[in-house]
Amino acid sequence: MNFTLTFTETAEDSLRKLKKDKARRKQFKAVRKALKYLAINPKHPSLQTHLFYSKLGPNRKKIFEAYAEQDTPGAYRIFFYYGSGRKEITIFAIVKHP
Repeated sequence: MNFTLTFTETAEDSLRKLKKDKARRKQFKAVRKALKYLAINPKHPSLQTHLFYSKLGPNRKKIFEAYAEQDTPGAYRIFFYYGSGRKEITIFAIVKHP
């Protein structure tokens, strides 16, 4: 059950910056791997995908958080919502966990 991943400008920019940063090569690989899992199965156990209760997306869509890394200071997270099309996921943020 594959999903099409769509990225907002903000998410694309974050991914591009992460890729260019030589010091964050490991984090970039982890994010890229998480995105692959997300496209195949958003509920993959390693992603630990869960509902993000603090905000709603466009048109009051539910927002989800997936882990790219775990048990790491400053681990990266991927925030997304299901798109308007069937089997579509919109990635709107790729951020370092505070």
